[in-house]
Amino acid sequence: MAHRDHTRLHQVEAVEWSARNPADFAMNRRLARIETGSSVRRPSLLPPRAIPPPVTKPQHLIDVNVMPRRKAQAMSNGELTRRRFLTSVGVSGGAGALFATMGALGHAPTPTATPDFQAPQRADFHLTGRGTRKVVILGGGIAGLTAAYELGKAGYDCTILEARDVTGGRNLTIRGGRVETDLDGHTQRAGFSSGTYLNAGPARIAQWMVTLDYCRELGVPIEPFVNANADTLIYNEAGGSPVRFRTAKADLYGYVSELLAKATDQGALDSVLTDEDKARLLSFLEDFGDIGSEHEYVGSTRRGFASYPGAGEDHGTPLPGPPSLSDVFASQVGRYISFEFGYDQAMMMFQPVGGMDRIAAALTTKVGRQRVRLGAQVLKVNGRASDVTVIYRQGGREHSITADFCIATLPPNLMARIPHNLGPDITSALTAFFPFAAGKIGLEYRSRWWENDLRIYGGSTQTDLDIGQIWYPSHDFHAPRGLLVGYYNFADAAEAYGALPPAERTARAVAQGVKIHGDRYRTELASAFSVAWHRTPHLEAAWNYAPWEDSTAFRLLLKPAGRVYFAGDWLSQAVAWQHGALLSARAVVTALHQRVLTS
Repeated sequence: MAHRDHTRLHQVEAVEWSARNPADFAMNRRLARIETGSSVRRPSLLPPRAIPPPVTKPQHLIDVNVMPRRKAQAMSNGELTRRRFLTSVGVSGGAGALFATMGALGHAPTPTATPDFQAPQRADFHLTGRGTRKVVILGGGIAGLTAAYELGKAGYDCTILEARDVTGGRNLTIRGGRVETDLDGHTQRAGFSSGTYLNAGPARIAQWMVTLDYCRELGVPIEPFVNANADTLIYNEAGGSPVRFRTAKADLYGYVSELLAKATDQGALDSVLTDEDKARLLSFLEDFGDIGSEHEYVGSTRRGFASYPGAGEDHGTPLPGPPSLSDVFASQVGRYISFEFGYDQAMMMFQPVGGMDRIAAALTTKVGRQRVRLGAQVLKVNGRASDVTVIYRQGGREHSITADFCIATLPPNLMARIPHNLGPDITSALTAFFPFAAGKIGLEYRSRWWENDLRIYGGSTQTDLDIGQIWYPSHDFHAPRGLLVGYYNFADAAEAYGALPPAERTARAVAQGVKIHGDRYRTELASAFSVAWHRTPHLEAAWNYAPWEDSTAFRLLLKPAGRVYFAGDWLSQAVAWQHGALLSARAVVTALHQRVLTS
């Protein structure tokens, strides 16, 4: 099935949501297992994208520590193939080196296009003589809003029931004055200054995503999101001082290029590459790694400067180094580099001007606020042959609504708890999905010291600390104040932070950040606000994954249960991205509309 067999290199803001050690996750996502010992079941490795089914460990995921021995054996046995050669490149240098080498040899990945979609129109009913129907939509997140918006174009009478006090679901932007109380009773009131905000859920949009099409259609202005920046940092606690991404890349690519070039020169690749292949590869490596015709990496200005070139004869002062090949590999910087080559992480990326919730707000306006019932918690769903009745609580009282169809866009971990008469197989399918924990904290600072002192404009610092990463803002450059995402973490780390009161989350995150940025990380702090998605009422997860060991549940929920349809990013190949929610909603809209026209 597509959702199991597809490579599924998708997901996080994460959401859209980037993981703590992106390259590690990319190398190991096929090997992830599920732990069920806690309230939130989670993969043993933290994925920035959906996790595929467990399979036999493929050649390109061979452990780095044993790869040199296996590669030597393959070479000595004359078994080295082009695929194994590319495998070796990927293991040694990460996705960047692998993709670049594939390009040098004339291999390139094929891009995929967003599926076509024809929105329902009022004219569809004029042609058939049929009329529109009434639809009740459970959940006012992106999938629910999109379903109501698209069906509304044809005149469907849609009502959205949303348990929270705001639409958007995980598309939540925190501004000054916003109040949130978690499942543990911790209440926070954001103290951010005017114009400062935290995109607590999705924060970025890849340029191929249908999300941008909706921004255009809805009139939501966008601006670049800096997802990769050569001047941000890599920090491993055991290594001490942080290193710039540009420096780490230059050293890693340089040494990998040197090794490959020497292997080529010594005839180790003769059984795989033609003379023409070798010439093209060497030409590429000389430039890619800046190793020159002598095929030796001795460092270069690509590593950066202690003092950049200036006027007259000031040639600048290049950084000293590089460290030895052994030290570079031991630093494990390669695991942080390849995430930007993922098709859902590569630049350019974008964000709505003024906050991600501009998308949800625009959809809500188009749907009509009168069609959205906030604070409406669904209590029961009763499907019949001719209609669906939903019981919900709003304002302390129970209400009911009956419609021709129902679209359930609630997270599956919550929908599974709602009493219904759709059958035990539906309940089993919903409970088969597992919720995933993630958390973010926004730290507002009195000055933008990262721009003024470090020349960092956007991007993220990656670290092996439990904060996972630090994001720098991609908007309002040179403004007096600014907000950093002080952690974006997952699974165990997210659960550990989420178990703390908000003040302790802040203290812990700041203490970790001081290790990278020094005391100003504490002394310049003005305010903070944190979100633990797995402890957020009416959501209780950052996102949900389908069970990969058995596709039955996923397949079942792709079909309607009588007059009840299901939609959400969790029923897509883009889990945790708004793109997935939008496409899932479109698929349901198409199926429901065709049913109405033909029944």
